[in-house]
Amino acid sequence: MRLLVAEDDSRLLKTLTHLFEMNKYLVDGVDNGLDALDYAMTGEYDGMVLDIMMPGLDGINLLKQLRENGITTPALFLTAKTEVYQRVEGLDAGADDYLPKPFSVPELLARVRAMLRRKDNFTPDLITLGSLALNRSTYELSFGEKNMTLSGKEFQMLEMLMQRAGTLISTEQFMTHIWGWETSVDTSVVWVHISNIRKKLESLGSPSRIRFVRNAGYVLEGFE
Repeated sequence: MRLLVAEDDSRLLKTLTHLFEMNKYLVDGVDNGLDALDYAMTGEYDGMVLDIMMPGLDGINLLKQLRENGITTPALFLTAKTEVYQRVEGLDAGADDYLPKPFSVPELLARVRAMLRRKDNFTPDLITLGSLALNRSTYELSFGEKNMTLSGKEFQMLEMLMQRAGTLISTEQFMTHIWGWETSVDTSVVWVHISNIRKKLESLGSPSRIRFVRNAGYVLEGFE
């Protein structure tokens, strides 16, 4: 899946690019509306995340031009503007969704997944590793005939681990992805949720294990 992200705040653009890349998307990031228009006109993207207030060309007029030229790529507006009339204006311009800042990282990812489902080639609802399956719609983890429901944070952490199975994920990466880059939550919360996920994997009889590597992070291992 390829995303175009247009955001004039350089720090937020860098964060969004990193966030989407962590979640296996290919990302092109631009910081103004004119560049966004040039990129989007290629029609090579599966989805777009657009700021409304951008130099050169604002997000609403950008999207209007794309729709007038037959570019149907799904689009989500990410903006600080929250007034109802501006949401309506964005949707009338051809946007598929609208998420005001500040935003929750899990909600942003969920909305992007929902947006991409409008295309034929969308992210599947199930993540599988051997006989272990994680259902994105129900937050259920299953192995064989057994299944167990995860909490929201457990789901988000295990989703990251399964998407990057065999790869180390640091505590800082979990914190940024799930709680946001400016969170004041203590990092010990990561260990608490990892502990709960380990117990659920064991209860299901799954051979998968989450190994802790000192000063590096966590890695999901053992699939069949």
